Amino acid sequence: MPRLLHTGQVIIDLVMAVAKLPQSGGDVLAQSASFEAGGGFNVMAAAQRNGLPVVYLGRHGTGRFGDLAREAMAAEGIHIGIAHSAGQDTGLCVAVTEASAERTFISYIGAEGELTAQDLAGVKVEAGDYVYVSGYSLLHAGKAQALVDWVLALAGEIKVVFDPGPLVDSPDAPLMQALLPRIDLWTSNGVEALGFTGATDIAQALIMLADHLPKKALLVVRDGPQGCWVSQGSEPQHVPGFKVEAVDSNGAGDAHAGVFIAGLAQGLPMLEASRRANAAAALAVTRWGPATSPGSSEVDALISRTAGA
Repeated sequence: MPRLLHTGQVIIDLVMAVAKLPQSGGDVLAQSASFEAGGGFNVMAAAQRNGLPVVYLGRHGTGRFGDLAREAMAAEGIHIGIAHSAGQDTGLCVAVTEASAERTFISYIGAEGELTAQDLAGVKVEAGDYVYVSGYSLLHAGKAQALVDWVLALAGEIKVVFDPGPLVDSPDAPLMQALLPRIDLWTSNGVEALGFTGATDIAQALIMLADHLPKKALLVVRDGPQGCWVSQGSEPQHVPGFKVEAVDSNGAGDAHAGVFIAGLAQGLPMLEASRRANAAAALAVTRWGPATSPGSSEVDALISRTAGA
């Protein structure tokens, strides 16, 4: 069975719900607040809940937040592939969700921002595995070069997934240039794809992205409640979303990515995997918190209800 090897960052989210963000210097009362595992954990939980075994290839800290991260991964059945680092705790993200379901993040990176060639040297990767690389990782000086070197040395049978995140907005950085030819699957939201390419719409962005990536690369760009767009050496295709009442968009894209990869790993065609991912993202936005991806049975149920409507 293929696995998902996630090289991104698990951090702890301080999740708060407010009616509206205050102006700079202002103050508001939150309706709720809780500490939850987030960051790369969201994608891993989504994949694991949908039948794809997951290994976390990132560091995790020694303090209270590191404990929370490890507990959350253990509860999901996620295997921790790298020993924790000493002397530093796992990082923290303040994730504020407004009544409109829009979310705002402020992050502090801890132990997960460091990774060495020695950390990765003992990792066993098998043919068919999916290695997930986050654009956030390329921004950490203590991690980026070692990670990219390791990815570029992987055998061709290993599928490399890249999620640029909101902070990688150009193909021009040296590490990005090195990584592009090795990407087998691109997954991002529309804003990220437009920012990366300079395109004016998602269909155009997919065409422009294909110019940067290998011909065999599969591209998935999410379009919020409209679903997603996909292409693989062909014209972009739109896969419709599912109509739901959104309360929190935090983690919806991560749910989409994890469920999409799980579908591919189980042999589903691109469009069927996309539809399952759209269903998972739709269910995720109806729930509060970061790691709100449904399991496979819930995805099946939503697709069945929609097909019968």
